[in-house]
This record gives sequence, C-alpha cells and structure tokens, in this order.
Amino acid sequence: MDQDQLHEQMASAVDLSQPETPGTSRRGLLRVGGAVGLGAAASALLAACTSSGGASAAGTGPGDFAKTPGFKFTFINHVTTNTFFQATQYGLQDAAAMLGLPKPQWTGSETSNVSQMVSAMNTAITAGVDGIAIALVDEKAFNDPVKKALDAGIPVVSYNADVTSNARLNYVGQDLYASGQAMGERIATLLPSGSKIAIFIATPGSLNIQPRADGAIAALKAAGKGYQVKQVATGADEGAEQTAIDAFYTGNKDYKGLFAVDAGSTQGVGNVMKKYNLQSSGYFGGGYDLLATTITSIQSGILNFTIDQSAYLQGFLPTLYLYLYKLSGTLVAPPFTNTGLKFVTKDNVTPYTKQANRFEGSSAKQLYIKA
Repeated sequence: MDQDQLHEQMASAVDLSQPETPGTSRRGLLRVGGAVGLGAAASALLAACTSSGGASAAGTGPGDFAKTPGFKFTFINHVTTNTFFQATQYGLQDAAAMLGLPKPQWTGSETSNVSQMVSAMNTAITAGVDGIAIALVDEKAFNDPVKKALDAGIPVVSYNADVTSNARLNYVGQDLYASGQAMGERIATLLPSGSKIAIFIATPGSLNIQPRADGAIAALKAAGKGYQVKQVATGADEGAEQTAIDAFYTGNKDYKGLFAVDAGSTQGVGNVMKKYNLQSSGYFGGGYDLLATTITSIQSGILNFTIDQSAYLQGFLPTLYLYLYKLSGTLVAPPFTNTGLKFVTKDNVTPYTKQANRFEGSSAKQLYIKA
C-alpha cells in the first residue's frame, strides 16, 4: 500500500469532513479515545498494508531491542528529599523498568543549593552518563554545565523548572507563570474586594515556584478588587514551612486568604487552617500538589483547592525522551511537554482518595488503579 492509499484508508476510518454529532467530538475521540479507537484503526491499516503485499511480515514486527544499551541517566534536583518529588522518582523508576534501563541516579541538593546542583551535574558529565535531566531553578548557573554536557554528546532535558535561554533540548513540566495566573483568578472568585492575601513560597526567586507567585500576584492585581497581597517566604524544609505559616497567621489574622505555590507550603497552610479551624471563620486557602495531608484537607473542606501538575510525568517522560533520543541516534527529538494544570476541589477529589499509589507518591506499591 503506497502513502496515498494509506491516507485514503485513514480518511475513511476517521471522516473529518462530516459534521460532529452531539456528544461525539472528533477531537475528543482523537485525544481521549485514541488508545482504543485509533489503536484499532492502526491495526486494521497495518493488516491491510501487510495483506496487500506492500510490506513483508518481518517488516511489520516490533524493533529488536534485545541488544539495546543500558543507558545510564542522571536526574539533578534542587530538593532531593522533598515529599513532592517522591512521585517523580517513582515515575523515572517505572519508565526505566519498562525500557530495561538501570534506575536513573537521583542527586543534587536537599536545600535548593545551586552550587551543589552544579557540582552534581559536573560529576555526571565527568562520569560520562548517557543523559541528564535537571530542574533549572536558576537563570544562569546551569548554562555552562548544560553546554559542556551537550558538547560531550550528553543530551540534557529540563523538568519541573526551566530557563528558555538555556541550551537544554526541551522542558517537561507545568507552564508555571500561567498556572500562577490561573490560581490568582481562582482566588479572586473566593475573596471579596479589599481582602488581604498571603502567598507563601518556600524559596523566593527559585524558578520552579517564583513564576507561579508572580503570575498569581499579577492576576490578583488585574482583578481590580483592591487586594492587598504579600509574598511570604517559608523555607525549603517542610516542617519549617508550617512553622513559618503558623507564625505569620498568628501575627497577621487580618489576612483572610492563605495560599501557597509549592507542595510543602500548601500542606502547611492546610495544617494551620485545621489547627485554628479557619475554614469556619471566613478564611480561604489553597495551593499546589497532592501531598496526602493536602488531599485530606481538600476532602474535608479545609482547603478550597490544590493544583495537580503531575509530578509522576516529570520523572517518567524525561526518562522516555532521553531513551528515545539516544536509541534513535538523535533522530527522535524530545518535545516540549506541559504536564498540565488541574484544579482539585472537594467536588472532584474522590479519585485521589481511593488508595495510596505511585502516581501521587503516596505508596511504593505497583498497582493498576481502576477508574
């Protein structure tokens, strides 16, 4: 079967010239039902091509990956022991296991120390690893190390935080500023005009979270409601974050909006609101990510929302992309991938409460979660 015949077969399988019927969106079918509908269509087309004699049976089989090199990848992180990144570590482990690779190394800094991260990256380059994934939390510090790696033939992708001027191959993570704007817009629907709002942030200036705070503050200003917004630093340690939030609240009880742009601070906001029963006293709170206590706070109505950015994908996809880039001899270029922005509220939190799992980082157990 030649290319023109293939296109004709595809057109008949999914006729895009016909009008959509109510409840049946072609885009929805292609996006959501692709794994089933298009998978079946692809199988049918493959069978048609094979039966026509245009391709041999041997040529239609999967590639021979039995002798694939065991590529060694390194992930460099800014807060290696932070609970948020447990799901990321499960993601990279799962991808490596599926691809038959050694478990990627997880290294960097526990306290968002950029010098320690640069040192870890230089060590990986010297060791001659096959690929590096790094959270670009600083505007300039990683420019030279990334160039050094690329010059040595080591592909580099960024995850969780990005610098667009950096020479990395791609970015896997949330559109941080846009997500902050979305959070600010959501906050503006909760609090009346003139309210005082605190935006808690673990490490001000860090490029994985500062853009969110900036986006939220910009959106609250654009709302035109005269909000008074204050950014409050909480620190990289999760325990200290809650202490900082508690101290701020007790000294600033006129701030009725308590929101955060990182996982630990969001968890801290929920714990402080629960401690003082603030949700019953005209206070509103929310933030980011899916730590177990945050989900509990959403379920019980203590927090108004949290934002899911898919920490698991931020480990799984960089591993897959580096693998394909190496396997293909650079022909399969890693795509820029937005891992999403999903508001989780009391109305849609139920799937997150079914059971502990690797996708949220709450369990090491391998399992298939039925919807």
